[in-house]
Amino acid sequence: MIKKLVAPGAIALLLGLAACTNPYDPGQRALGGGLIGAGAGAAIGAAAGGGTGAAIGAATGGALGAITGAATTPPPPPPPPPPGYYR
Repeated sequence: MIKKLVAPGAIALLLGLAACTNPYDPGQRALGGGLIGAGAGAAIGAAAGGGTGAAIGAATGGALGAITGAATTPPPPPPPPPPGYYR
């Protein structure tokens, strides 16, 4: 019963925290990409090679995810027009 509640609760927590980031900050994008990459790499490595494969997959996925997250940071939007511009 507990296992059925933990996974959806963890997913809901991660989705809730994902909305608390700044998409224009390369550091935050690198951290998020690294976490996602590490999780995906660990899952694929565990399925392919067991415990050692999970560790290698997590390290590789985390590094590539962090690099990709930082490299794909979009530029911030332009500032709003000055007051009275629309009159």
